[in-house]
Amino acid sequence: MTPALLSLGSALPPHVLGQAEARDLYLAQPGTDRLAQRLVRTVFGAAGVERRHTVLPELVDAGARDGSVYLAPDGRMLAPLTGARNRTYVEHAPGLFAAAARDALARCPGLDPAQVTDVVTVSCTGFFAPGPDYRLVRDLDLDPAVRRSHIGFMGCHGALVGLRQARAIAAADPDAVVLVVAAELCSLHLRPARDADAVRGAALFADGAGAALVSCRRPGGAEPLLALDRFSTLVLPDGEQEMAWTIGDEGFEMVLGAAVPRVIEGSVHAALEALLTGPEGAVDPGSITDWAVHPGGPGILDKLERTLGLPPRALDASRAVLAERGNMSSVTVLHVLDRVLGGLPAGAERTVCALAFGPGLTVESALFTVPARDAAAPQARPGAVAAPL
Repeated sequence: MTPALLSLGSALPPHVLGQAEARDLYLAQPGTDRLAQRLVRTVFGAAGVERRHTVLPELVDAGARDGSVYLAPDGRMLAPLTGARNRTYVEHAPGLFAAAARDALARCPGLDPAQVTDVVTVSCTGFFAPGPDYRLVRDLDLDPAVRRSHIGFMGCHGALVGLRQARAIAAADPDAVVLVVAAELCSLHLRPARDADAVRGAALFADGAGAALVSCRRPGGAEPLLALDRFSTLVLPDGEQEMAWTIGDEGFEMVLGAAVPRVIEGSVHAALEALLTGPEGAVDPGSITDWAVHPGGPGILDKLERTLGLPPRALDASRAVLAERGNMSSVTVLHVLDRVLGGLPAGAERTVCALAFGPGLTVESALFTVPARDAAAPQARPGAVAAPL
Protein backbone atom coordinates (compact mmCIF):
# COMPACT_ATOMS: atom_id res chain seq x y z
CA MET A 1 0.00 0.00 0.00
CA THR A 2 1.33 3.46 -0.91
CA PRO A 3 2.01 5.65 2.15
CA ALA A 4 -0.55 8.42 2.43
CA LEU A 5 -0.80 11.89 3.90
CA LEU A 6 -3.52 11.69 6.54
CA SER A 7 -3.59 15.35 7.58
CA LEU A 8 -1.76 18.67 7.53
CA GLY A 9 -1.40 21.18 10.35
CA SER A 10 -0.01 24.68 10.63
CA ALA A 11 0.81 27.35 13.18
CA LEU A 12 1.86 31.00 13.06
CA PRO A 13 3.24 33.39 15.70
CA PRO A 14 0.72 36.04 16.81
CA HIS A 15 2.69 39.13 15.73
CA VAL A 16 1.90 40.33 12.19
CA LEU A 17 4.35 42.62 10.40
CA GLY A 18 3.11 44.50 7.35
CA GLN A 19 5.45 44.83 4.40
CA ALA A 20 5.27 48.63 4.43
CA GLU A 21 6.22 48.71 8.11
CA ALA A 22 9.14 46.32 7.52
CA ARG A 23 10.33 48.45 4.59
CA ASP A 24 10.12 51.66 6.61
CA LEU A 25 12.08 50.07 9.44
CA TYR A 26 14.94 49.41 7.03
CA LEU A 27 14.70 52.83 5.41
CA ALA A 28 15.03 54.50 8.82
CA GLN A 29 18.29 52.78 9.75
CA PRO A 30 21.27 55.11 10.33
CA GLY A 31 23.67 55.26 7.41
CA THR A 32 21.11 54.20 4.82
CA ASP A 33 22.15 56.36 1.88
CA ARG A 34 20.08 57.14 -1.21
CA LEU A 35 21.40 54.14 -3.12
CA ALA A 36 20.52 51.78 -0.25
CA GLN A 37 17.10 53.39 0.11
CA ARG A 38 16.42 52.82 -3.58
CA LEU A 39 17.44 49.17 -3.21
CA VAL A 40 15.19 48.70 -0.16
CA ARG A 41 12.17 50.28 -1.86
CA THR A 42 12.67 48.25 -5.04
CA VAL A 43 13.23 44.88 -3.37
CA PHE A 44 10.47 45.22 -0.78
CA GLY A 45 8.04 46.45 -3.41
CA ALA A 46 8.73 43.52 -5.73
CA ALA A 47 8.84 40.75 -3.09
CA GLY A 48 5.20 39.71 -3.41
CA VAL A 49 4.79 39.84 0.38
CA GLU A 50 2.04 41.89 2.01
CA ARG A 51 2.53 40.74 5.57
CA ARG A 52 4.29 38.04 7.55
CA HIS A 53 4.31 36.63 11.09
CA THR A 54 7.14 36.94 13.58
CA VAL A 55 7.97 35.80 17.11
CA LEU A 56 9.52 39.23 17.79
CA PRO A 57 6.91 41.70 19.09
CA GLU A 58 9.44 44.54 18.90
CA LEU A 59 9.29 44.40 15.10
CA VAL A 60 5.59 45.28 15.30
CA ASP A 61 5.19 47.25 18.53
CA ALA A 62 7.62 50.03 19.45
CA GLY A 63 6.50 49.66 23.07
CA ALA A 64 8.02 46.18 23.18
CA ARG A 65 11.56 47.36 22.39
CA ASP A 66 12.72 48.10 25.92
CA GLY A 67 15.32 45.47 26.72
CA SER A 68 15.24 43.99 23.21
CA VAL A 69 18.53 42.71 21.82
CA TYR A 70 17.19 43.16 18.27
CA LEU A 71 15.91 46.76 18.17
CA ALA A 72 16.72 49.83 20.24
CA PRO A 73 13.74 51.90 21.49
CA ASP A 74 14.36 54.36 18.63
CA GLY A 75 14.08 51.55 16.06
CA ARG A 76 17.79 51.19 15.44
CA MET A 77 18.75 47.62 14.52
CA LEU A 78 21.15 46.10 17.01
CA ALA A 79 23.63 43.33 16.28
CA PRO A 80 22.94 40.46 18.70
CA LEU A 81 25.45 37.65 18.62
CA THR A 82 24.42 34.29 17.24
CA GLY A 83 24.14 32.86 20.74
CA ALA A 84 21.55 35.47 21.72
CA ARG A 85 19.54 34.80 18.57
CA ASN A 86 19.67 31.08 19.20
CA ARG A 87 18.39 31.58 22.75
CA THR A 88 15.33 33.26 21.24
CA TYR A 89 14.92 30.22 18.99
CA VAL A 90 15.09 27.88 21.99
CA GLU A 91 12.48 30.01 23.76
CA HIS A 92 9.93 30.20 20.93
CA ALA A 93 10.46 27.33 18.47
CA PRO A 94 9.15 24.47 20.65
CA GLY A 95 5.76 26.16 21.01
CA LEU A 96 5.43 26.50 17.23
CA PHE A 97 6.46 22.88 16.65
CA ALA A 98 3.88 21.70 19.19
CA ALA A 99 1.06 23.95 17.89
CA ALA A 100 1.46 22.74 14.30
CA ALA A 101 1.67 19.11 15.44
CA ARG A 102 -1.47 19.44 17.56
CA ASP A 103 -3.28 20.96 14.57
CA ALA A 104 -2.32 18.01 12.37
CA LEU A 105 -3.44 15.56 15.06
CA ALA A 106 -6.75 17.41 15.52
CA ARG A 107 -7.39 17.17 11.79
CA CYS A 108 -7.04 13.39 11.97
CA PRO A 109 -9.57 12.65 14.75
CA GLY A 110 -9.35 8.88 14.36
CA LEU A 111 -5.72 8.89 15.43
CA ASP A 112 -4.67 8.67 19.07
CA PRO A 113 -1.34 10.50 19.59
CA ALA A 114 -0.11 7.37 21.35
CA GLN A 115 -0.22 5.64 17.93
CA VAL A 116 2.55 7.89 16.54
CA THR A 117 5.60 5.67 16.05
CA ASP A 118 8.03 8.14 14.44
CA VAL A 119 8.77 11.86 14.67
CA VAL A 120 10.67 13.74 11.96
CA THR A 121 11.45 17.40 12.64
CA VAL A 122 12.79 19.97 10.19
CA SER A 123 14.42 23.34 10.86
CA CYS A 124 17.34 25.46 9.67
CA THR A 125 17.05 28.62 11.81
CA GLY A 126 18.27 27.37 15.19
CA PHE A 127 19.77 24.48 17.13
CA PHE A 128 19.44 22.92 20.57
CA ALA A 129 19.71 19.48 22.15
CA PRO A 130 17.74 17.68 23.33
CA GLY A 131 16.08 19.13 20.23
CA PRO A 132 12.61 19.79 18.84
CA ASP A 133 12.06 16.08 18.15
CA TYR A 134 12.59 15.35 21.86
CA ARG A 135 10.41 18.28 22.93
CA LEU A 136 7.51 17.03 20.80
CA VAL A 137 7.58 13.69 22.61
CA ARG A 138 7.35 15.56 25.92
CA ASP A 139 4.93 18.31 24.86
CA LEU A 140 2.46 15.99 23.10
CA ASP A 141 2.80 13.15 25.61
CA LEU A 142 3.86 10.72 22.89
CA ASP A 143 5.11 7.22 23.54
CA PRO A 144 8.63 7.66 25.00
CA ALA A 145 9.79 4.85 22.71
CA VAL A 146 8.87 6.81 19.56
CA ARG A 147 11.65 6.84 16.96
CA ARG A 148 13.00 10.35 16.28
CA SER A 149 15.08 12.07 13.64
CA HIS A 150 15.88 15.70 12.83
CA ILE A 151 16.56 17.22 9.40
CA GLY A 152 18.62 20.33 10.06
CA PHE A 153 20.00 23.22 8.03
CA MET A 154 18.72 22.05 4.65
CA GLY A 155 16.87 25.28 3.85
CA CYS A 156 13.67 25.83 1.92
CA HIS A 157 13.25 22.29 0.58
CA GLY A 158 13.58 20.67 4.02
CA ALA A 159 9.89 19.82 4.52
CA LEU A 160 9.75 17.83 1.27
CA VAL A 161 12.84 15.95 2.49
CA GLY A 162 10.89 15.30 5.71
CA LEU A 163 7.92 13.92 3.77
CA ARG A 164 10.29 11.77 1.71
CA GLN A 165 11.78 10.39 4.92
CA ALA A 166 8.29 9.74 6.30
CA ARG A 167 7.29 7.90 3.13
CA ALA A 168 10.37 5.67 3.40
CA ILE A 169 9.60 4.87 7.04
CA ALA A 170 5.95 4.05 6.32
CA ALA A 171 6.84 1.96 3.25
CA ALA A 172 9.29 -0.09 5.32
CA ASP A 173 6.87 -0.51 8.24
CA PRO A 174 3.15 -0.58 7.29
CA ASP A 175 2.21 -0.10 10.95
CA ALA A 176 4.21 3.12 11.29
CA VAL A 177 2.52 6.48 11.86
CA VAL A 178 4.97 9.29 11.14
CA LEU A 179 4.57 12.84 12.43
CA VAL A 180 6.56 15.37 10.37
CA VAL A 181 6.90 18.89 11.81
CA ALA A 182 8.82 21.85 10.38
CA ALA A 183 9.29 25.20 12.15
CA GLU A 184 11.38 28.21 11.20
CA LEU A 185 12.13 31.52 12.95
CA CYS A 186 13.71 33.40 10.06
CA SER A 187 13.14 36.82 11.62
CA LEU A 188 15.77 36.08 14.27
CA HIS A 189 18.46 36.49 11.61
CA LEU A 190 17.47 39.85 10.14
CA ARG A 191 20.44 42.16 9.63
CA PRO A 192 20.83 45.81 8.60
CA ALA A 193 20.77 46.38 4.85
CA ARG A 194 24.51 46.13 4.25
CA ASP A 195 24.12 44.25 0.97
CA ALA A 196 21.53 43.03 -1.53
CA ASP A 197 21.35 39.54 0.03
CA ALA A 198 20.38 41.00 3.41
CA VAL A 199 17.71 43.18 1.78
CA ARG A 200 16.24 40.30 -0.23
CA GLY A 201 16.09 38.14 2.89
CA ALA A 202 14.47 40.91 4.94
CA ALA A 203 11.81 41.44 2.26
CA LEU A 204 10.86 37.77 1.99
CA PHE A 205 11.43 35.70 5.10
CA ALA A 206 9.02 35.00 7.96
CA ASP A 207 8.26 32.70 10.88
CA GLY A 208 5.86 29.77 11.00
CA ALA A 209 5.37 26.02 11.37
CA GLY A 210 3.72 23.17 9.49
CA ALA A 211 3.05 19.50 10.21
CA ALA A 212 1.91 16.33 8.45
CA LEU A 213 0.86 12.82 9.43
CA VAL A 214 1.97 10.01 7.11
CA SER A 215 1.05 6.33 7.28
CA CYS A 216 -0.11 3.26 5.35
CA ARG A 217 -2.68 2.78 8.10
CA ARG A 218 -6.16 4.32 8.18
CA PRO A 219 -6.68 4.97 11.92
CA GLY A 220 -10.34 5.28 12.77
CA GLY A 221 -11.20 4.84 9.09
CA ALA A 222 -9.49 8.15 8.22
CA GLU A 223 -9.67 9.08 4.55
CA PRO A 224 -6.20 10.06 3.28
CA LEU A 225 -5.73 13.50 1.73
CA LEU A 226 -3.35 12.13 -0.88
CA ALA A 227 -0.96 9.31 -1.73
CA LEU A 228 2.78 10.03 -1.54
CA ASP A 229 3.63 8.47 -4.88
CA ARG A 230 7.25 9.46 -5.55
CA PHE A 231 10.04 11.89 -4.71
CA SER A 232 13.13 13.06 -6.56
CA THR A 233 16.18 15.20 -5.81
CA LEU A 234 18.39 17.01 -8.31
CA VAL A 235 21.49 19.08 -7.57
CA LEU A 236 21.76 21.80 -10.23
CA PRO A 237 25.16 22.28 -11.89
CA ASP A 238 25.51 26.07 -11.59
CA GLY A 239 23.82 27.14 -8.36
CA GLU A 240 26.23 26.48 -5.50
CA GLN A 241 27.18 30.15 -5.14
CA GLU A 242 23.66 31.50 -5.69
CA MET A 243 21.91 30.10 -2.61
CA ALA A 244 23.73 29.35 0.63
CA TRP A 245 23.10 29.49 4.39
CA THR A 246 26.01 29.89 6.80
CA ILE A 247 26.48 30.61 10.51
CA GLY A 248 28.05 33.99 11.19
CA ASP A 249 29.01 35.76 14.38
CA GLU A 250 25.90 37.93 14.19
CA GLY A 251 23.32 35.37 13.14
CA PHE A 252 22.84 33.01 10.23
CA GLU A 253 23.75 34.61 6.91
CA MET A 254 21.71 33.96 3.78
CA VAL A 255 23.11 34.21 0.28
CA LEU A 256 20.17 34.61 -2.10
CA GLY A 257 21.57 35.64 -5.44
CA ALA A 258 19.59 37.54 -8.04
CA ALA A 259 20.38 34.75 -10.53
CA VAL A 260 18.40 32.10 -8.60
CA PRO A 261 15.30 32.35 -10.85
CA ARG A 262 17.47 32.01 -13.96
CA VAL A 263 19.31 28.95 -12.62
CA ILE A 264 16.03 27.26 -11.69
CA GLU A 265 14.53 28.17 -15.06
CA GLY A 266 17.39 26.45 -16.86
CA SER A 267 17.11 23.20 -14.92
CA VAL A 268 13.49 22.69 -13.91
CA HIS A 269 12.73 20.51 -16.93
CA ALA A 270 15.58 18.17 -15.95
CA ALA A 271 14.23 18.04 -12.39
CA LEU A 272 10.74 17.16 -13.61
CA GLU A 273 12.09 14.55 -15.99
CA ALA A 274 13.93 12.88 -13.10
CA LEU A 275 10.69 12.85 -11.10
CA LEU A 276 8.39 11.64 -13.86
CA THR A 277 10.69 8.93 -15.26
CA GLY A 278 11.71 7.38 -11.94
CA PRO A 279 11.97 3.68 -11.08
CA GLU A 280 8.22 3.56 -10.43
CA GLY A 281 7.62 4.05 -14.17
CA ALA A 282 6.94 6.95 -16.50
CA VAL A 283 4.23 9.54 -15.86
CA ASP A 284 2.77 11.82 -18.51
CA PRO A 285 3.52 15.43 -17.47
CA GLY A 286 0.16 16.37 -18.95
CA SER A 287 -1.52 14.38 -16.16
CA ILE A 288 -0.42 16.93 -13.53
CA THR A 289 -3.52 18.90 -12.56
CA ASP A 290 -2.23 20.99 -9.65
CA TRP A 291 1.02 22.54 -8.43
CA ALA A 292 2.32 23.09 -4.88
CA VAL A 293 5.44 25.17 -5.46
CA HIS A 294 7.59 26.72 -2.75
CA PRO A 295 7.35 30.50 -3.33
CA GLY A 296 11.00 31.40 -2.96
CA GLY A 297 10.04 34.75 -4.46
CA PRO A 298 7.85 36.11 -7.25
CA GLY A 299 10.72 35.91 -9.75
CA ILE A 300 10.97 32.15 -9.24
CA LEU A 301 7.22 31.70 -9.64
CA ASP A 302 7.14 33.85 -12.78
CA LYS A 303 10.01 31.92 -14.36
CA LEU A 304 8.45 28.54 -13.55
CA GLU A 305 5.07 29.61 -14.86
CA ARG A 306 6.54 30.64 -18.22
CA THR A 307 9.08 27.83 -18.55
CA LEU A 308 6.61 25.05 -17.77
CA GLY A 309 3.80 26.67 -19.74
CA LEU A 310 1.46 26.49 -16.76
CA PRO A 311 -2.15 27.62 -17.15
CA PRO A 312 -3.27 30.91 -15.58
CA ARG A 313 -3.80 30.72 -11.81
CA ALA A 314 -1.83 27.43 -11.54
CA LEU A 315 0.43 29.00 -8.89
CA ASP A 316 -2.26 31.01 -7.11
CA ALA A 317 -1.79 29.02 -3.90
CA SER A 318 1.94 29.75 -3.88
CA ARG A 319 1.42 33.46 -4.52
CA ALA A 320 -1.29 33.69 -1.84
CA VAL A 321 0.87 32.05 0.84
CA LEU A 322 3.80 34.30 -0.09
CA ALA A 323 1.59 37.39 0.14
CA GLU A 324 -0.11 36.47 3.40
CA ARG A 325 2.67 34.65 5.28
CA GLY A 326 5.95 35.36 3.51
CA ASN A 327 8.65 32.81 2.81
CA MET A 328 8.85 30.62 5.92
CA SER A 329 11.76 28.61 4.49
CA SER A 330 11.16 24.84 4.88
CA VAL A 331 7.66 25.33 6.27
CA THR A 332 6.21 27.17 3.29
CA VAL A 333 5.55 24.28 0.92
CA LEU A 334 3.36 22.59 3.56
CA HIS A 335 1.20 25.72 3.79
CA VAL A 336 1.01 25.86 -0.01
CA LEU A 337 -0.01 22.19 -0.20
CA ASP A 338 -2.69 22.83 2.43
CA ARG A 339 -3.99 25.75 0.36
CA VAL A 340 -4.01 23.64 -2.83
CA LEU A 341 -5.93 20.80 -1.19
CA GLY A 342 -8.42 23.16 0.40
CA GLY A 343 -9.27 24.64 -3.01
CA LEU A 344 -9.68 21.45 -5.05
CA PRO A 345 -13.10 20.82 -6.59
CA ALA A 346 -15.01 17.65 -5.87
CA GLY A 347 -14.90 15.04 -8.59
CA ALA A 348 -12.18 13.14 -10.40
CA GLU A 349 -8.78 12.08 -9.08
CA ARG A 350 -6.11 14.82 -9.13
CA THR A 351 -2.33 14.74 -9.51
CA VAL A 352 -0.28 17.29 -7.58
CA CYS A 353 3.35 18.12 -8.29
CA ALA A 354 5.29 19.74 -5.44
CA LEU A 355 8.55 21.62 -5.96
CA ALA A 356 10.91 23.28 -3.48
CA PHE A 357 14.37 24.76 -3.87
CA GLY A 358 17.24 24.80 -1.39
CA PRO A 359 20.94 25.57 -1.07
CA GLY A 360 23.12 24.00 -3.65
CA LEU A 361 20.98 24.82 -5.65
CA THR A 362 18.90 21.69 -5.07
CA VAL A 363 15.45 20.96 -6.47
CA GLU A 364 13.32 18.63 -4.37
CA SER A 365 10.21 17.39 -6.16
CA ALA A 366 7.29 15.09 -5.39
CA LEU A 367 4.23 13.66 -7.08
CA PHE A 368 1.00 13.07 -5.15
CA THR A 369 -2.36 11.54 -6.07
CA VAL A 370 -5.49 13.06 -4.55
CA PRO A 371 -8.31 10.48 -4.60
CA ALA A 372 -11.64 11.29 -6.19
CA ARG A 373 -14.19 12.55 -3.69
CA ASP A 374 -17.74 13.74 -3.68
CA ALA A 375 -18.95 17.18 -2.65
CA ALA A 376 -19.66 16.01 0.90
CA ALA A 377 -16.12 14.77 1.52
CA PRO A 378 -14.09 16.77 4.07
CA GLN A 379 -11.37 18.93 2.60
CA ALA A 380 -8.17 20.32 4.06
CA ARG A 381 -8.67 23.83 5.34
CA PRO A 382 -6.18 26.56 4.50
CA GLY A 383 -6.12 28.18 7.91
CA ALA A 384 -3.39 28.18 10.55
CA VAL A 385 -3.61 28.21 14.31
CA ALA A 386 -1.95 31.00 16.27
CA ALA A 387 0.77 29.70 18.55
CA PRO A 388 0.96 31.23 22.03
CA LEU A 389 4.41 32.61 22.81
